[in-house]
Amino acid sequence: MKARKYELFARARRPCPMRAREILAWPAEAQFVFDAGSGPPPAPPRVDEGDLLDAYSNAVVRAVETVGPSVLRIHPMLDDANVQGVGSGFVVAEGGIVLTNSHVVQGARRFVAVTAEGRSLTARCIGDDPDTDLALLKIDQAVDLPVVRLGNSKALRRGQLVIAIGAPLGFEATVTTGVVSALGRSLRGERGRLIEDLIQTDAALNPGNSGGPLVASNGEVVGVATAVIAGYPGLCFAVAANTARFVIGELLAHGQVRRASIGVVAQQAPLPPLLARSTGVTQGYAVFVAQADPGGPAARAGVRAGDLLVRAGERPLTGLDDLLRALDHACIDVATPFTLIREGRLMTTTITPRLRRRGG
Repeated sequence: MKARKYELFARARRPCPMRAREILAWPAEAQFVFDAGSGPPPAPPRVDEGDLLDAYSNAVVRAVETVGPSVLRIHPMLDDANVQGVGSGFVVAEGGIVLTNSHVVQGARRFVAVTAEGRSLTARCIGDDPDTDLALLKIDQAVDLPVVRLGNSKALRRGQLVIAIGAPLGFEATVTTGVVSALGRSLRGERGRLIEDLIQTDAALNPGNSGGPLVASNGEVVGVATAVIAGYPGLCFAVAANTARFVIGELLAHGQVRRASIGVVAQQAPLPPLLARSTGVTQGYAVFVAQADPGGPAARAGVRAGDLLVRAGERPLTGLDDLLRALDHACIDVATPFTLIREGRLMTTTITPRLRRRGG
């Protein structure tokens, strides 16, 4: 028994031969082949140039291809041959109905409209609204021109991509891009009239761009180019599409826009959530009164600068386009209840709108 024990001790102390690890064992004649194939490596796939365009470029190209064919170069036919004018316009309805700026049509009765293809057509003015710097032309010839889609300008947000298409300095189909810098701006025109509900953009506008479309990346027109600040190329303005839609309807129906006025200078303003909850107002925006004209309907009703108008009758006021539509010809000299917020309190006052003077 003791001998057996010593034998086991001796065997345990003898060195054991090293076992080859299976993962490292290979025959001496083995040859290693990496990336085996039947021929040379395949050539890289050919990339189409169109695929190299990034999302920004694609959005601009699609928008221009959608709206560009509807844009016209407008030349007023002036009595004085030495005076040359040019503007832009775009087709908004079947039958050759073209929207442009009021200041483009001033001083002329007849116009030459040049299409993107270079065709020269004649046109006449069928409606003019200096208060919004918009006018409608009617092409004389029977032509089939593509019609743009007017978008919802109220859905715009600061920083959103926009594209301006027009004929600056007579060069048709010129494209510039930028972003929405601000919304709900007001600006006095050359004749002193106050143009409201403007979109501010840094998309470059030059002489001749007036009346051209401001286009969103989805190909919808969200504004009408109207003004630039001389010496400041990044300060450009366009009339909002929602305002343009209202004006187009009035001009087509009546040849003019009859509207009421309550005598305020105002702009769109967001409602702070805390203020909205405390007053029970559910909308996100209201109309901020920057100035109430002394002796005007609003001032006589007690409205003052700093008030937030939230309703006209039962109509919510979430922007200047809502206020413009609320002040239509039907409410002239009609007492109308306006709901407003002042110093955190909800209150109501009755305003009797008056006929707004043309250009006033």
